[in-house]
Amino acid sequence: MLVTEKATALRARGIAVVDLGAGEPDFDTPQHIKDAAARAMRDGQTKYTPVAGTAALKAAIVTKLQRDNQLTYGPSEVVACCGGKHALYLAFQALFGTGDAVLVPAPFWVSYPDMLVLAGAEPIIVRTSEERDFKLTPAELDAAITPRTRALILNSPSNPTGAAYHTDELAGLLEVVVARNLSLICDDVYEMMIYGAPRPSHPLLLHPALRDRTLIVNSVSKTYAMTGWRIGYSAGPAPIIKAMTTLQGQMTSNPSSIAQAAAAQALAGPQEAVSTMIAEFARRGRYVVDRLRTMPRVRCNEPQGAFYVFPNVSAYLEPHRPGLKTGDDLAAYLLESSQVAVVGGTDFGAPEHIRISYATSMDNLRDGLNRIEGSLAALS
Repeated sequence: MLVTEKATALRARGIAVVDLGAGEPDFDTPQHIKDAAARAMRDGQTKYTPVAGTAALKAAIVTKLQRDNQLTYGPSEVVACCGGKHALYLAFQALFGTGDAVLVPAPFWVSYPDMLVLAGAEPIIVRTSEERDFKLTPAELDAAITPRTRALILNSPSNPTGAAYHTDELAGLLEVVVARNLSLICDDVYEMMIYGAPRPSHPLLLHPALRDRTLIVNSVSKTYAMTGWRIGYSAGPAPIIKAMTTLQGQMTSNPSSIAQAAAAQALAGPQEAVSTMIAEFARRGRYVVDRLRTMPRVRCNEPQGAFYVFPNVSAYLEPHRPGLKTGDDLAAYLLESSQVAVVGGTDFGAPEHIRISYATSMDNLRDGLNRIEGSLAALS
């Protein structure tokens, strides 16, 4: 968000910036979803709703979980929130407290550690390797567990790396989760964006016994190009959902009634637009990886999902290039030298990397990567 703000400020000064930092689809929200919001306004659905969401939205969440994940939940086991970020925040506040430790595989989405600290818990960062596509192994997971460890956060596909676990890889991790009596937080925000392989089975299909200690967090933001509508949701054991609802009641009350109507249509209505977006993201992702791999000394893993690449740019940092200590410094250099906005990797737990979003047009990607190539060449 900060990178996008800087890019917007430069554009306001008449500078042509290519923004490859934004973590949101460049597609418009599908028309049938916008039409549902318009109907809600015309029908007077502009008042408070139940704190946990309207009956229609909760029913749509239940429908989505059954259709896409083959998971059965009831209305008392789901809650609608003001975005996926809010759902995670409520979950951490409800589940964790002082003395608890929570495992966060790195690279990680930037908000996990701070949210855990705000809940009084300690984030335990577990490093993964670039050579294994940034995927946590069962041995790495087991070695990180202590008597204070309460849970594992699993984000697949990942922001920022695009890494996505296969079914057999998930099964290995879940064996450790079960054996060590951990809870599981499934951040499924990018779950539909899988490229080149079948979508893996949901963890709860692989280990149904984990249902009583698993919380699913998702949103309509990425899948349906609805980032600004601010609707997320969680599914899990009824007591946890009740606690999250109680907290939400004192923080925000209900999510927007109009956005809830739109989200209900998104989740339970036609899904064709999702496939169209995913096919285009896959095309863009292949192009970005191919271009980056032609640039001298840039290493770039191929993403299996989401809409990010996370290249290693250590060859352009100290000691090779004095003054550029981290990917954040290189991101600042790219913005200054070629007016391309990318995100440094430090806050993702990987300071030798930068994150590039391909949730933008092919024209922007071509222009932006040409500019990046020129700026890197000037450092050689």
